[in-house]
Amino acid sequence: MSDRFERLGWKNKAFDMLNVLFLFGLMLTMIIPFINVLALSFSSGIASMRPEIVLWPKQFSAEGYSIVWKSLDIWRPLMNSVIVTVAGTVLHVLLSSLAGYVFIYPRLPGRKVMLTFILITMMLPQEAIMIPLYVVNKDLHLINTLSSLVLSGLVSGFSILLMRSFFLNVPYEMSESAKIDGAGEFRIFLTMYMRLAAAGLATVILFEFVGRWNMFTAPVMFINDSMKYTLQVALKAMIIDTSSNSGTYMVTTNVRMAGIVISILPLLAIYPFVQKYFMKGILLGASKE
Repeated sequence: MSDRFERLGWKNKAFDMLNVLFLFGLMLTMIIPFINVLALSFSSGIASMRPEIVLWPKQFSAEGYSIVWKSLDIWRPLMNSVIVTVAGTVLHVLLSSLAGYVFIYPRLPGRKVMLTFILITMMLPQEAIMIPLYVVNKDLHLINTLSSLVLSGLVSGFSILLMRSFFLNVPYEMSESAKIDGAGEFRIFLTMYMRLAAAGLATVILFEFVGRWNMFTAPVMFINDSMKYTLQVALKAMIIDTSSNSGTYMVTTNVRMAGIVISILPLLAIYPFVQKYFMKGILLGASKE
């Protein structure tokens, strides 16, 4: 029996070692491209044009960031992205939380039917509703406005069901006691459920913030004015074009990489603050009552 346990222990150790090696290799495939982008962004224009993978800046220079910020007017699409991301995320979290709160009531008429429709919306591919979305925005005179980007994806079935899952973990008797004490529904929602579901809020905020910051299809569909481009569309135009707006300066690789680094910085800034709640939210959101 002891020999059998020894063999099983050896196999478990070998399996753990293979897992570690696999995850380490997977990590390298993700971190090496990022290091390459960062190193090229701090290289000089001529050095960055060489066709090679660079893990350390060659001829260290910050001219790429200077050109991106001043010559290419990256601040305007950056501010457009900030407006769309912040406004869209706040509205998305509020509406999804309200919808999730409504669906925790067992006596809600048609609750199962509405939940079924929400699940159906999650099965529809984005490409299937692109033309209807464009027609609706055109009829509402929202084409070429930032409002179209804020309203795009204002609610999602995933966020509603996720918040509902968190709200179900709150004892229903607590809300009944609050009602006896004279608290209204909106007060119960804000002061009780929203506070106790902080992990769920962090999860939805992170998902929605990343999704809206990296939004590309909707701006391409709805925005024609270059003054209203978001950061991702402006970066795409900068990477494709071989010259700047003035047509007198060649966009070198270090300039393009600097733009990519600038677009990543907000995501890197927000993640450390919500990472703890995000991991907790993923685990708790998987359980259901």
